[in-house]
Amino acid sequence: MTLEQLRIFVAVAEREHMTRAAEALNVTQSAASAAIAVLEGRHGVALFDRVGRGIALTEAGRQFLAAARGVLAAADEAEQALSDIAGLKRGRLRLAASHTLAGYWLPRHLAAFHERYPGVEIDLALENTEGAARRLRDGRAELAFVEGVVEDPALEVSPVSADRLLLVSAHPAARFEAADLRAARWVMREPGSGTRSSFERVLVDLGLDPNALDVALVAPSNEAVRSAVEAGAGIAALSSLVVETSLTVGALHALPFALPERPLFALRRRDCSRSRASAALLDLIGAPS
Repeated sequence: MTLEQLRIFVAVAEREHMTRAAEALNVTQSAASAAIAVLEGRHGVALFDRVGRGIALTEAGRQFLAAARGVLAAADEAEQALSDIAGLKRGRLRLAASHTLAGYWLPRHLAAFHERYPGVEIDLALENTEGAARRLRDGRAELAFVEGVVEDPALEVSPVSADRLLLVSAHPAARFEAADLRAARWVMREPGSGTRSSFERVLVDLGLDPNALDVALVAPSNEAVRSAVEAGAGIAALSSLVVETSLTVGALHALPFALPERPLFALRRRDCSRSRASAALLDLIGAPS
């Protein structure tokens, strides 16, 4: 049984006339007759009585008409759903993002996306960089945003923006040099954090062993690190996005030690097709899709 056969049956039933139904559907009368014959023959049920030169629904035909109309309505609804998804009138976009990007960089882009595509639901999971990449690999997200470098041949990595790490302290300092890195007391993000891995790469480039630092506290979020530094627990390397307000009000001070700019990345699985929603978000951000 096909949708075309159902459409022909409904058209014939509504008109009680084979020729007029065929003309309405732009098919030949023989094609319409064959479709009805297939339905009747396959199930051994007469759908129409031939009355003289006309036709009329049998009792079985009347009962089947309601079911056929329901199937066609459901098919139309399914087709409309696909059309809505393709046109971004509805749908769901599953994202993962590292804490820094989810808290400070991504929200304005998601707000703009929601304003443009209000019918698309956003499902955002917060992870550190390693967790966001793992969620992508496991199929629990179709797009991830991270600040740490992810080396995985299964993932496509595209730069989408950039920020800069700052060394911050509760107290200002007129000078801060490479030698002071080893002597300082540190508050760090947890292993797997993009912020931590970015800073550790800087240390290695400077010829310093990250394991040689005096780490007083390890915290699982930017906000926890920032609060600990504001309380005098040590100094930290944090994104400029994270400490902007604290620097403005004087709760933190940027130490005079320049760190290189670091890229922010979008991650996607190479073996998965791009949904229109993910492509639209990347386009809105200005990233390659």
